[in-house]
Amino acid sequence: MTTEGNTEAGQAKPAAKSRLFLILIGIVVALVLVGVFALLQHREQYNALAKETEKLAVPTVSVTHPIVEPSEENLVLPSTLQAYVESPIYARTSGYLKKWYHDIGSRVQKGELLAEIDTPEVEQQLSQARAELGTSQANENLSRITATRYQDLIKTDGVSKQEVDNAVGDYAAKKAAAESSQANVRRLEELQSFQRIYAPFAGVITRRNVDVGNLINAGNGGTAQELFFLAQTDPIRVYVSVPELYAPTVHAGLGAYLELPQYPGEQFEGKVVRTADAIDLATRTLNTEVDVPNKTGRLLPGGYAQVHLLVGVTGARLQVPVNALLFRAEGLRAVVVDANHKTHLQPLAIGRDYGTSLEVLQGLNASDWIVLNPADSLDEGVQVNVKEVPQDATPNATDPNKGTAAPGGNVPPTHSGPAKQGDKK
Repeated sequence: MTTEGNTEAGQAKPAAKSRLFLILIGIVVALVLVGVFALLQHREQYNALAKETEKLAVPTVSVTHPIVEPSEENLVLPSTLQAYVESPIYARTSGYLKKWYHDIGSRVQKGELLAEIDTPEVEQQLSQARAELGTSQANENLSRITATRYQDLIKTDGVSKQEVDNAVGDYAAKKAAAESSQANVRRLEELQSFQRIYAPFAGVITRRNVDVGNLINAGNGGTAQELFFLAQTDPIRVYVSVPELYAPTVHAGLGAYLELPQYPGEQFEGKVVRTADAIDLATRTLNTEVDVPNKTGRLLPGGYAQVHLLVGVTGARLQVPVNALLFRAEGLRAVVVDANHKTHLQPLAIGRDYGTSLEVLQGLNASDWIVLNPADSLDEGVQVNVKEVPQDATPNATDPNKGTAAPGGNVPPTHSGPAKQGDKK
């Protein structure tokens, strides 16, 4: 029994050692597997972090399409209304204002009396000149009689030839003095006639600078010497500066109309009557005059108006907001994003300036994506992510004729995050 028991005990010890060894091997294998799993997970997280970092390193830009302007429209330009004829009325004689007959806003006809001036000094000068004329005429008459008698006496040798010549010369001098006095009288009579001031043409009094009793100086010297300011407002004229690009389409007889903010929805028809036929070197524009009938007097000189020239501007033209432009040393540029999300600096040819937007004549297509608010760091060939912005959400997208937000049309939905390569078609 003892021997069998020892034998069983000796066999049990190796079996226990084998199970313990297997357990240890299992634990080691488990630890290795856990370590491998942890290592693989860490590597996956590292790769994901690297991809996210690389993605965040690519800047995201807001892009939109250029706005397509109407294929046909009128040329709209700002202007200021001006009277057809404007004239300050000055006095031609000195004195005191006796009476005025028309105030500002009065419509007068040509030759209508505007004011009277009291000129006592001129009247005294005229009386003195008339008296001097009488003396000169009396002396002339006496010299004429003397010269006639001497010419008769020389026939009988009653006087010498010298005495006759003296008499004839004295008569000529007295005659010239009388004519001079006569001219002085006529001058003063003309000056006296300027006591009454008449309207040189039909129009409206826009300014009156004097009142009864004011001292009036002849001419336009001194300060505020004009008595009235007269303006002819029918027709009324406006001058517009037509850009050089459209100068060939503007000519005399071209139709036009005015729009005024105080008369919404109304059009005042007129036409182009003349152009300067020369481009202003300072502004590169053509000075153009448009005349508009104004029989009712609703159009007031000095008012603001928009002039629509019926030139029928045609051709595909685009408009971009000013916040989509880059001002570089080499010139004006727009940042265009291609199908591979690469940036390109595109040079532009600019047309009209609408204030918050500009007309683009060359350099862009309607299908191009342009970057809004481009950073100065953007350069040629930079990889970017795009965020599409509808045209009607662009802050500077305006209609050049109405000054309001232009319709955007069909635009793709806005992406909330960075776009993928396949997102933009």
